[in-house]
Amino acid sequence: MEINETVDKILAYGDCCDHCLGRFFGKRSHGLTNDERGRALRIAGLIRENKPYVPFSGTCWVCGNFFDGVPEWAQKVVAAVQGLEYSTFLVGCRVPPLIAENEEMVWSDLALAEPEPFKSEVNREVGKAVSAITGKPVDFRKPDIVALLDVATGSVEIQVNSVFFYGRYQKFERGIPQTHWNCRACQGAGCEKCNFTGKQYMDSVEELIGRPVIAAFGAKTVTLHGAGREDIDARMVGTGRPFILEVVEPRIRTVDLATLQETINQSAGERISVALKHWCDRADVETLKSSKAHKKYRILVEVEGALPAGELANALKALKGVTIQQRTPIRVAHRRADKIRERNVLDIELVGEENGKFLVEVLGEAGLYIKELISGDQGRTHPSLAEILDRPAHVITLDVVLVEGTEEGD
Repeated sequence: MEINETVDKILAYGDCCDHCLGRFFGKRSHGLTNDERGRALRIAGLIRENKPYVPFSGTCWVCGNFFDGVPEWAQKVVAAVQGLEYSTFLVGCRVPPLIAENEEMVWSDLALAEPEPFKSEVNREVGKAVSAITGKPVDFRKPDIVALLDVATGSVEIQVNSVFFYGRYQKFERGIPQTHWNCRACQGAGCEKCNFTGKQYMDSVEELIGRPVIAAFGAKTVTLHGAGREDIDARMVGTGRPFILEVVEPRIRTVDLATLQETINQSAGERISVALKHWCDRADVETLKSSKAHKKYRILVEVEGALPAGELANALKALKGVTIQQRTPIRVAHRRADKIRERNVLDIELVGEENGKFLVEVLGEAGLYIKELISGDQGRTHPSLAEILDRPAHVITLDVVLVEGTEEGD
């Protein structure tokens, strides 16, 4: 179909603004705006008919003259982001069903091959207008904020994208979980059992780090993404555990990490300590979570009955380099799939004695259950120290002393 004939067929549907007319051919050529393209097509048609050009002044049946209001939409966006720190932005929109149906009907009826959707032009034109006012650039990949226009209601919703930073934490106090736990009885609603706090535990590593962070960034909340997790009754010492903290809906985005580190450590009162390394982004969370870093533990082991240190040392040698089969431990079976996992004991040795108990260091693959490696977990872990000694053994205390780096230079 000739382009002139197509234009005539489009205009036969009803009055159509230059933006919408040009957009029906939006992907055919570059260098013109849809408004300019539509005006050129309209003028060409009038020239053929020897008619003078008169600018479009009616009501567009496709978009309802949306594009006349672009400056007002830009001002709405600028007003909505007041008080937010951002360097880049992106505009998106919700398209009313009627507008989508109008343009899609023309696409289908005339078999148009190169139209541009209304949504794309809205995002681009309002984005250009906002950028002209604020001096901030549009970022299609990782914008700091997204302004979502609701064309039907005339409202603007601002989505503030999270900020992420990478670090390591040490936990010096037993009894603190890594992340917030809702009360098991009320699921966070608040009840007598949790003293109406909604919490199973009064504090977590996430909250001890998070409270100063929320204040510094003016954020809604935080989410801690850890490279694995230690048991609640274990300490995390030595190298510390790698983590990424996601700062959700921050009003401030540029915070000095060295100052923030000092603030967190002072606030935590020697319960935890952090070393903040650098800024990162959401993609790094997946890398952290998928890392299979080896971990080293120092454990205090109690064995039933009198046992010479040499006999224990020999039993430990029998575990070194061995592949352990571990069925999901009884203590976590309520929240994890019941299956058998194979993990390697890379190194294990006796390093001392303490009040009739044995101090043991274990280097294991990620996912190796250390308490069950010692106790056997009623036969669910094989082999185990208790099995080799043929007597009960269990872990009294457990410290994580090393988590291998998850990235170069860590």
